[in-house]
Amino acid sequence: MLFGNPDKTRVQLSPDGSKISYLAPANGVLNVWVGPAVTPEAARPVTNDTERGIRFYGWAYTNAHIIYFQDKGGDEQWQVYSVDLSNGETRNLTPFEGISASIGAMSHKYPDEIVVAINNRNVSFHDIYRVNIKTGNMTLIQENNEFLGYYVDNDYNVRFAVKMTPDGGKEIFVPAGNGSWISFMKIGMEDERTTNILGFDRTGEVMYMADSRDRDTAALYALNLKTGEKTLLAEDPKSDLNWVWTYEIIGLYVPQILVHPTNKNVQAAAFNYERVHWQVIDPAIAHDLEYLEKVADGDFHIISRTLDDSAWIVDYSVDNGPKRYYYYNRNKSEARFLFTGFSRLDGRPLARMNPVVIESRDGLNLVSYCTLPLNSDSNNDGIPDKPLPMVLFVHGGPWIRDDWGYSSDHQWLANRGYAVLSVNFRGSTGFGKNFTNAGNLEWGRKMQDDLIDAVDWAVSKGIANPDKVAIMGGSYSGYATLAGMTFTPETFACGVDICGISNLTDWIESFPPYWGSVIDLMAIRVGDVRTEEGRKMLAERSPINYVDMIQRPLLIAQGANDARARQSESDKVVQAMQTKNHPVTYVLYPDEGHGFARPENRLSFYAVAEAFLSQHLGGRFEPVGDDFLGSSIMVPMGSEEIPGLEVAMSENRRGNTTQTPSP
Repeated sequence: MLFGNPDKTRVQLSPDGSKISYLAPANGVLNVWVGPAVTPEAARPVTNDTERGIRFYGWAYTNAHIIYFQDKGGDEQWQVYSVDLSNGETRNLTPFEGISASIGAMSHKYPDEIVVAINNRNVSFHDIYRVNIKTGNMTLIQENNEFLGYYVDNDYNVRFAVKMTPDGGKEIFVPAGNGSWISFMKIGMEDERTTNILGFDRTGEVMYMADSRDRDTAALYALNLKTGEKTLLAEDPKSDLNWVWTYEIIGLYVPQILVHPTNKNVQAAAFNYERVHWQVIDPAIAHDLEYLEKVADGDFHIISRTLDDSAWIVDYSVDNGPKRYYYYNRNKSEARFLFTGFSRLDGRPLARMNPVVIESRDGLNLVSYCTLPLNSDSNNDGIPDKPLPMVLFVHGGPWIRDDWGYSSDHQWLANRGYAVLSVNFRGSTGFGKNFTNAGNLEWGRKMQDDLIDAVDWAVSKGIANPDKVAIMGGSYSGYATLAGMTFTPETFACGVDICGISNLTDWIESFPPYWGSVIDLMAIRVGDVRTEEGRKMLAERSPINYVDMIQRPLLIAQGANDARARQSESDKVVQAMQTKNHPVTYVLYPDEGHGFARPENRLSFYAVAEAFLSQHLGGRFEPVGDDFLGSSIMVPMGSEEIPGLEVAMSENRRGNTTQTPSP
């Protein structure tokens, strides 16, 4: 129920407003569905992915094409595709092997063309092309031999280029003709995460920026490129301009601002300390936002707008239920409910997520979120009637943040009887550059101290039983899990590491070639693999070198195709734990990458994880049953450590001749 595919997600209107689209399962796999905007229930699938599902897509301005991108088995070698809705034909717009492509720009001025960045000529750098979505014809805009990327305006002109600097900062360049470039702006390392070009207005003469220079939090500015005049548009003293995972295909992480579809002026901006709040910039939409605040409970987001701006799609996020989607008719100032993202959760008794601010040992404010099981807090003061077993659920990145809202992980764990705590430790983004930069060179040290401080806080408040605390997470938080089990071995009763990093030196040296420009930045934020002193420090912060310190059981899960935290990161920990005779269970998915996209794989992993947690924390769990059906799950090591796992794996292997690999 919690870990299957959503009924509908990433809802969008076509630019002319005649059609609606969303991702929904087709034969159990997420695909793009399209139907009339007036009757969304008439939508039908227009793509036919049969493996891990489509995650990112968008409308072309033709109103007759869907653009999406997809990799293979989670290998992050992205290809860009176009679907012609008139005949159902799908065209690969980037038909090159071993590349990673991305969408650079889409403009209503050129409905038949998009801008695509491709590293097919030089694997280390992405050239940019205009690509015809109907024919696949490609025209080179800019050959790239030095830059991290480019900023393109609404006329597909290259306006700026950016490269990383040796001090971990960024430098912005403007083309000077004849292939040369002139420095336009320098951004120091301390502002690298919080200062970015966001786009241009219709004239191309005004550039919008998130900027933290000469201040702490990133504010929204407009910069007149002719006069040099810089105007502050919106700010918050406690939080940066908010960034969110995108609903569209241009980039994956975008600023939460409202931009007029054709004038391209920024109309509102969102900030997020504990909860999201909007600041209006353009009075023309003030009444719209005022109205939408009253339509439904929760934090709302405008996720799609028609080209004439007459209709919007708005979603509302709450902590104890699925997202609710509305069609907003601006001409009538009327919002019509469409559907929820997970209808199977409608009306279910779900737990609430409480924002709390925890003070670290050195005085930082850690915005955190705590979820308690239903009926465990009789007076609703955020403290359970008695201390509970607790899971410290750490966010990945680490340069992202935890947010308030519905979390399937929090709901699952709370349902099994656990308190759940998620912490925005130093290094997290969204709370000003000083907070983010406080995490520099603190992997396994002060960043980890913040997590321990949060556990101590939960114990002192009577939320957590100190003998029954687990640490769990994926990617960076997989690293944090391993660090917790090695550097503070008596704090946690057990750990669950998903795609975690165990050897920081090997991890940085395994970056794909097109990540090469961030090595200078990683030297400032994590450690320098190019110096003896830096390698020594990275070794000191790498859990692989402290496996003999582990005292408690560990569950490790890994995707075999992971391009970010490679399988070898997990293999080495398992091998070392075998040598030390420490209990470890290793779950491996041959068809997954950095995280588990297939719902069958997610379900099988959580079935294993809850049995593991139950054994060491005492919460409830459901026997595996048919939770492994359709999953590629392998258990190379430690199936005997978890109740029912050996039997479940034996039944799952019947009729399957695939050999289980050894780590």
